[in-house]
Amino acid sequence: MPYASITDLPPPISEYLPLHAREIYRAAFNNAWDEYADRGEKREEIAHRVAWAAVKHRYRKEGNAWVPL
Repeated sequence: MPYASITDLPPPISEYLPLHAREIYRAAFNNAWDEYADRGEKREEIAHRVAWAAVKHRYRKEGNAWVPL
């Protein structure tokens, strides 16, 4: 289900990603949720994959921290 705000994101995302990365994740997830409505059970999985891909276009992981590219 789409996320109304970044505070609604799952703990692994909200605890480890910087604010801007969380905003990217949320926007990408919500967009993919709408775009892949016809995918049935796979819809949520696809939306999460799209969201992570969007984050990884702007951030990379260094040790335990996500840093801008």
